[in-house]
Amino acid sequence: MMFALELPYWQITVIKTAIVLMIIPAGAVILGYVFLLKMMAHMQSRMGPMEPGGFHGWFQLIGDGIKFIQKEDIIPSDADRRVFALAPLVVLISTFLLYVVVPAGPRLVVQDLDVGIFYALAVSSLGAVGVLMAGWASANKYALLGSLRAAGQLIAYELPLILAVVGVVIQANTMSLQGIVHAQADGAIFGISWIGNPFILTQIVGFGVFLAAAQAELTQTPFDMPVAESELVAGFMTEYSGFRFLFFFMAEFGTAFALSAIAATLYFGGWYQPFFQTGIMADVLGPVVLGIKVLLIAFLIFWIRFTFPRFREDQLQAFAWKFLIPVSLVNIMATAVFKVVF
Repeated sequence: MMFALELPYWQITVIKTAIVLMIIPAGAVILGYVFLLKMMAHMQSRMGPMEPGGFHGWFQLIGDGIKFIQKEDIIPSDADRRVFALAPLVVLISTFLLYVVVPAGPRLVVQDLDVGIFYALAVSSLGAVGVLMAGWASANKYALLGSLRAAGQLIAYELPLILAVVGVVIQANTMSLQGIVHAQADGAIFGISWIGNPFILTQIVGFGVFLAAAQAELTQTPFDMPVAESELVAGFMTEYSGFRFLFFFMAEFGTAFALSAIAATLYFGGWYQPFFQTGIMADVLGPVVLGIKVLLIAFLIFWIRFTFPRFREDQLQAFAWKFLIPVSLVNIMATAVFKVVF
């Protein structure tokens, strides 16, 4: 990120940290309001969320936030208090770290790492540590079972998530997310260069695998076995209340926003638009373009969530190991062959 004034490194770090910290609740509020309370209400004919506050129920999410903040913070008597209290923060911090490498413009990136996508995939799995902490520290069999399911699900779906990205890395010749954006912007498809070469055209299979694995990472239907309300009450969140439960909610939707932004960067060119590629206008339009792409991808994620029934545990594991991983390996082989031949 470039600044007009030369500021000390610590001041720049504080500014970047503040920006990322603001993005997480903003992303959670946007996705929670647009999809959870509005799209789902329309799809399921639930009119309640349309009423509070007048115009299209705009106050519903704010009211829910106020309700959570006002609720009593309860810690079970048999719980490990320190681990119980730290678990939501660990999950939220893993979400925070995802935003560090996501570019929103040619100069709007907190840190443009050469191994940006490797870093993003690595820190995305840290949330499972917080989930295990929450389940173990709650001294509740339902919470523990939910956290163990989450760990098993992470192991199964982290691999196809990584393999789906390998095809993009092969095509772009870089693991930098900013470099992947430029590779799509500077490319051409079928001799047409004005739209660049968005990798969704050549990596549609990888995008499908990434979307399914991201859905599992978020533990959303049909991959919501760790929080299956009909079986586990609320899974690893059973004993949480008040603002700690709100942290888990923010982490889920903040991660959904971040994974949608990563998918938009990998497969749809991220902030790129063909009119301004450098300068202040590119930095102004970049977040808008990226935001529109994020909402489109998030729509697919939540559409699946509101449409399909839950997998059984054996079906969930089989889908990862017997379908997603073989398909992603075939995609990598095909990408490598086309890369060498063409």
